[in-house]
Amino acid sequence: MLWLLFFLVNAIQAELCQPDAENAFKVRLSIRTALGDKAYVWDTSEEYLFKAMVAFSMRKIPNRENTEISHVLLCNVTQRVSFWFVVTDPSKNHTLPAAEVQSAIRMNRNRINNAFFLDDHTLEFLKIPSTLAPPTDPPVPIWIIIFGVVFCIVIVATTLLVLSGIRQRRRKNKGASEVDDTEDKCENTITIENGIPCDPLDIKGGHINEVFLTEDERLTPL
Repeated sequence: MLWLLFFLVNAIQAELCQPDAENAFKVRLSIRTALGDKAYVWDTSEEYLFKAMVAFSMRKIPNRENTEISHVLLCNVTQRVSFWFVVTDPSKNHTLPAAEVQSAIRMNRNRINNAFFLDDHTLEFLKIPSTLAPPTDPPVPIWIIIFGVVFCIVIVATTLLVLSGIRQRRRKNKGASEVDDTEDKCENTITIENGIPCDPLDIKGGHINEVFLTEDERLTPL
């Protein structure tokens, strides 16, 4: 009697879980590609873990809190690690709608991937679109980064303006000192005429040639 019951259960499960059956999903794993020399062997223990993760995901959606591991059926398992699975409702003896299973898998995709050390590319649910990884927040807020960049630009620009002003002042001071030196050189230049050095005329204060002074003019007035 027990053997007959066991045979009937297996027959029902085989009928529910078939390739391309209603509400069935195909899974393909690339363990060797993902882990290389650290790849593990896919065995019954890994199948049990997969069923547990699917049951866990189903229990996260409304009205499916009573889903058990035994409700997840696998079939057509190949050595290249691909298989089909369905989630059943034993009370009604049929498979759960594909939309519910897909929603549960998408909601917990990262948890399932992490359980097998895989990702969306190496653990593929062929009828379930891949989920994008949640955006990671930068450790420093963006506005602080922008403020820092603008502040640095202002500091650099101010420094360049100050240095430019200092250089211009130095050039002006240097030019003025060169002009003064040139004038002093011109005033102190001694000309030589007929081999006799002659002092330059004091253009500003005037210069009196004593040769042309009269006797009275030479005398100092009392």
